[in-house]
Formats: sequence, structure tokens, C-alpha cells
Amino acid sequence: MKNIGLIGGMSWESTALYYETINREVARRRGGLHSAPMQIASMNFQDIAERQKQGDWPGMARSLGETARQLQAAGADCILIGTNTMHKVASEVQDQVGVPLLHIADVTAQAILAAGLSKVGLTGTRFTMEEAFYKDRLAAHGIACVVPEADERDEIHRIIFSELCQGVVKATSKAWFLACMAALAQRGAQGVVLGCTEIPLLVDQSDTALPLFDTTRLHAMAAVDFAMN
Repeated sequence: MKNIGLIGGMSWESTALYYETINREVARRRGGLHSAPMQIASMNFQDIAERQKQGDWPGMARSLGETARQLQAAGADCILIGTNTMHKVASEVQDQVGVPLLHIADVTAQAILAAGLSKVGLTGTRFTMEEAFYKDRLAAHGIACVVPEADERDEIHRIIFSELCQGVVKATSKAWFLACMAALAQRGAQGVVLGCTEIPLLVDQSDTALPLFDTTRLHAMAAVDFAMN
């Protein structure tokens, strides 16, 4: 198997989901005691979150690029950025390494198209929902996005940073999020992208008939496909 390089820690809660998902899938496919050869570099999310607020995307691109180079030097055959938001600098990170960066929006788009959908609700951090980098990447695959209303975007962002990234999962937040997704469906969304790697801690497909696209799982499974092919 090829080696997977994961830039994690953004937050470590979702990095744990990546690690579990990847290894369980390798074990399912290979059987026995098989697990995935991986290099994981876990960043300090407090530093990243503060720089996001400051708009220091060039600085973060340099930091993630340096981390990606370290993973490559340690033997990684591909790079994953274990967060949707930081794919804002994905192209800059890819430019700094000689192995492929598996883009989370691309694997999500493939799943949306495989489901026969062309218009989805996009949830995530305020950066992911409001800026163009993610929506444009989906649009390049022919997929249109519906984003929550401004007050809903504020609440989703708060839930992510104040609750999920700190391992707090509240029933009230889950109920609110499900209502928000239903509102997106009423506005034409055929499914909903869980466009923050912590959101699967809060809701999953068993909670709704609306098709959900769990970007954490989709990204992790793409890494397994790469490693095993």
C-alpha cells in the first residue's frame, strides 16, 4: 500500500475521525490486522483559528506547505488537508510538494454527481459558506450551491468552533441543524454537503431522508482508494 500523509489537528476531533475511518476501511478490505501506513502531522488549531480571523491566508499556506513537505520527506505518497476551510490554500500547498494533494471538494463533487444531483446545500465554517473557493470548485464540476441565510451561517460557525471542535455535541444544536438543512431543501437543495469535517459528529444520514455528503468520510475513503490502488 501507498503511504497517506494527513495534515490534521484542525481540529483534532475530526482528525480522529479520519484515522478511524481510514483504518477501519483498510481492515474491511484487507482483513486480519491490516491498517493504513500513514504519516500524520497535527497542527495547533488555536494558532490556525487566530490566523483565520486575521485573514493571514498567505502565512497559513506557507505553514501547511512546510508541513506537507515534511510529510512527503517522511514517505507520504499523497497529502490530505483534514479540514474543508483550509482548502482555501490547497493550490498553494500542492505547489510546494511533488505528490498529489487529494482535494476534499473534488471527492465530494464526485459523490454528488454519482448520486445524480446538481444542486446542494453547503454548510461549514463561515469561510467555506461565504467565500468562493469551495463553491467555485463544486461549480467546476457543474454543481450549484445554496448557502444558509446570514443568521444561520453565524450559528453554524458558532456551533463548529464553540462546540464541535471542543468535543461538545448538544441535542439542541442537532435539532437546530436539522431544521436548517430542511430550510435549504425548501430553497432547492437536493442534498446537503457537510462541509466542515466536525459536522459529522453532530448529524449523519440516519437523521434525515435528505441526501448528506459527509466530506470527512468521503475524503478518508478517497485516501484509502489511493493507497490501495
